[in-house]
Amino acid sequence: MHPEFDLSPAADAMADIVAAIDDTQLDAPTPARIPVRALLDHVSGLAEAFRAAAGKESLGATAAPEFGSGATLDSEWRVTVPARLRALSRAWREPEAWTGDTEAGGVAMPAGVTARVALDELVIHAWDLARATGQELKVNDSDLAVLLDFLKDTPPEGTPGLFGPSVPMGPAAPALHRVLGFTGRDPFWIPSAR
Repeated sequence: MHPEFDLSPAADAMADIVAAIDDTQLDAPTPARIPVRALLDHVSGLAEAFRAAAGKESLGATAAPEFGSGATLDSEWRVTVPARLRALSRAWREPEAWTGDTEAGGVAMPAGVTARVALDELVIHAWDLARATGQELKVNDSDLAVLLDFLKDTPPEGTPGLFGPSVPMGPAAPALHRVLGFTGRDPFWIPSAR
């Protein structure tokens, strides 16, 4: 089986956002309702979890992610987080990554679904970090199409532990705004508004 899509553009975009974060922004609020440092810590963990999922290394051995304070964030996060993101995208280039079932965050799923969850995590949290730190995020149209198809059946009340209640977006809204809305994000969120 060939990879259904390439996680590299989303992983690279996230790595660029991470590399541009200033130390003075680590305590800034994010749309994820946690500070930047805590979200960076989460991104570091999810990058490793989805890399391991591609190699089927984690079957039966994962747990649901916890959002901490970010106190355990690696002091070399500007190097380690982008490196983990690149390792994640490399792992999903292997055809075997897309076969059978795998596991991440305590949930076993078909590999293709797991890859879509990884793409969602990359795009949404890159947007969270970009909004929190005054950066612009560019997302490939093909990635947005994958996510819109993946998220289209998200219940309006959200998915406990994954997404908050949907933020309604009309069909004419930009694709990124519709993706964000499905995941409970307000596309117009700004730090001063919270």
